[in-house]
Amino acid sequence: MSLQTEPNLKKLIEAVPHGYFVDSKWLTQQGISRQLASKYVESGWLARVARGLYQRPFHPAGMNDTISDWEHLVLSMQNLMGLNVHVGGTTALQRQGHSHYAPLSGKDRVFLYANKIPGWAKTIETTARFEFRSHKLFKTDLEEGSASLAEKTAGVESPQRWQLTMSSPERAILEALDELPDSESFHNLDMIFQGLVNLRPSRIRALLAGCNSVQVKRLFFVFADRHRHAWRKHINVEEINLGSGDRSFIRGGKLHPEYRITVPPEFLPTVTEDQHES
Repeated sequence: MSLQTEPNLKKLIEAVPHGYFVDSKWLTQQGISRQLASKYVESGWLARVARGLYQRPFHPAGMNDTISDWEHLVLSMQNLMGLNVHVGGTTALQRQGHSHYAPLSGKDRVFLYANKIPGWAKTIETTARFEFRSHKLFKTDLEEGSASLAEKTAGVESPQRWQLTMSSPERAILEALDELPDSESFHNLDMIFQGLVNLRPSRIRALLAGCNSVQVKRLFFVFADRHRHAWRKHINVEEINLGSGDRSFIRGGKLHPEYRITVPPEFLPTVTEDQHES
């Protein structure tokens, strides 16, 4: 099968780098029918990796280990398939140098945020374990604002490759707090908070104002007051709706005297902290 006699194949090769993925919808949009896609699979131009999902095979001479298979998949979802998905939570924080946490065993967890996930995304095997989350943590109108959109960051070093779209540190820490206590630990997030010295107050204020979770907002201030970074004094807690009533969400926790949410005892304010406030 020659490129000169197959314009659709030429279009595929020009648009899809080696190792990247496309779905049936993308192929159809390029004029590639299911039958033609099957011919490409038979000829080795594509590999079928799941129902409705194809991968352009790696070129033997160009294979390298600078990018993982899950990154290939997510980058393809973002840049080829047009899916509104971004990397967030502790995954985004780690990618941006705010966390050195690594699992003791098993696959890395990758937190992906999208309101609609194709069926194959939940079954495909990669070197990571995907944790899918919706965008419900923030108000819908905030999704389109610069204060809350996931940002293009240097997810891969080569300028010839696409960049992962991921949450800014300000958004990612709120996404991570939403994982307490089942999918994240207080200790891990405490270590992350320790390094968040350069958060942007204007973005934090916008995100807190648009956050739908009272629990997340209260926890944010528990950690923010605990670490006392310079940006904390630019955020007025009285401007943020923290709801009313006590919130109990962890077993064996103690009620925080100011933010009225249960936390591990070691996260309660110390006498020294109270004196510092007075």
